[in-house]
Amino acid sequence: MPRLPLIPELPDLDLVLRRSGRARRFSLRVSRADGRVALTIPKGASEREALAFARSQTEWLRKTLGGITPARAVQFGVEIPFEGRSLTLEPAALRSPRVEGARLLVPGDPERLGVRLEAFLKHSARARLHAASLHYATELGRSFSRITLRDTRSRWGSCSASGALSYSWRLIMAPPEVLDYVAAHEVAHLAEMNHSAAFWRVVEQLRPSFRPERDWLKREGSALHAIRFRD
Repeated sequence: MPRLPLIPELPDLDLVLRRSGRARRFSLRVSRADGRVALTIPKGASEREALAFARSQTEWLRKTLGGITPARAVQFGVEIPFEGRSLTLEPAALRSPRVEGARLLVPGDPERLGVRLEAFLKHSARARLHAASLHYATELGRSFSRITLRDTRSRWGSCSASGALSYSWRLIMAPPEVLDYVAAHEVAHLAEMNHSAAFWRVVEQLRPSFRPERDWLKREGSALHAIRFRD
C-alpha cells in the first residue's frame, strides 16, 4: 500500500493512503489499536490534495492520537489486567498459568510467555462468556447456536442472523460487569437484530446497569487492545 509523506507537524505519524472508487470525499480513520491513520482518497483525486486535507486536520489528529494508549508487549515483571484486576506476571514451575493473589504465574520460558498467556486468557474468556450468554439467553427465552472468540478491533461482540455469537477474548481482561454487559448486548440481538430503541429496551431489561459499563469500554477499551501477546 503506498505511503504518503509525513506531515511536518506530526513527524512520527504512520499515514496510509487508501484509494476507493466508492468514496466521495477525503476521510481520516485512526486505529485505536496501533495508532495508524488511514486516509481514504476518492478516485481521481491527487495525492497532493489528499496530503493537503490531512494537514488541515493536524490538530484533530494530534488530539485523537494523544488519547490512544501506546502498545506494550507482555513480559515477566509487568502487570496486566485480568477480570478487572492488575496482576503481576511471574515465572513459575507450572504446567499452565494460574492466578495466585495479585500474581499471574506462567511457565517460565520467556519466549513462550505471550502464547501461553493468550491461550490462558482465551480459555478463561470462553468459560465466562458462555456462562454469561447462557444466563441472558435463558432470561430472554432465546437460544444461541454457538460462541466464537476472536481478537476483533472494531467491535467487542456480534450476533449473526443464525444466532451465532462472537466475542473478543480480550473482554476477560475487563471488569466482570463489563464482560456481562457485552454478553447481554449480543444476546439482546437474538430478539432485535438492530440498534433501535426496542433493542436498547431489551438490553436494559437484561442489564439495567449497562450504561456505565458501556462507557467503561469506550473509555478504557483501547488499553486492552494495546497489550501485545505476539510480535
